[in-house]
Amino acid sequence: METIIAERIKEVKKGNTQAFEDVVSFYQNKVYFICFRMVGNKQEAEDLAQEAFIRAFTNLESFDERRKFSTWLYRIATNLTIDRIRKKKPDYYIDAEIKGTEGLDMHDQLATDEALPEEQVENLELRGYIQTEITALPPKYRSVIVLRFLEELSLQEISEVLDMPVGTVKTRIHRGREILRKKLRHV
Repeated sequence: METIIAERIKEVKKGNTQAFEDVVSFYQNKVYFICFRMVGNKQEAEDLAQEAFIRAFTNLESFDERRKFSTWLYRIATNLTIDRIRKKKPDYYIDAEIKGTEGLDMHDQLATDEALPEEQVENLELRGYIQTEITALPPKYRSVIVLRFLEELSLQEISEVLDMPVGTVKTRIHRGREILRKKLRHV
């Protein structure tokens, strides 16, 4: 698939902007989930993913075709997300957790016709709790944890996405896992 993407990138660089639609179609879910797992908010992740594609398109001339496009694109998305996290003021979203409750958000307050089985509810609560703890990690650990365990990128790919040595990636993964292990030990 990388070969097809590389061909589309060359077409876009030659002036065929329609070819970028194929690139977006192929990577849109991956980019969205990278952003979502870092910010924990659907709307914000959609905005970040869209902004990542816009930046990729406008800066496509600077892309080195000898490298993997996916790594370059994931790097743009990750950097945008980290910047947003650093600048972010507290916002309130419908899917944000309600303070003083255990994993409840505003969606839980909306009427629903569908009753969930107990196991599904417990699983959703656990995943929500883990996502909350990942989101609470400092950005430098959060980005490597998301890329390694949720996006399943290799250490080398993470190194390229974040532009840091593999040794630093390993250290941050280890430290991030230790922080999560301490926070999740009672689960």
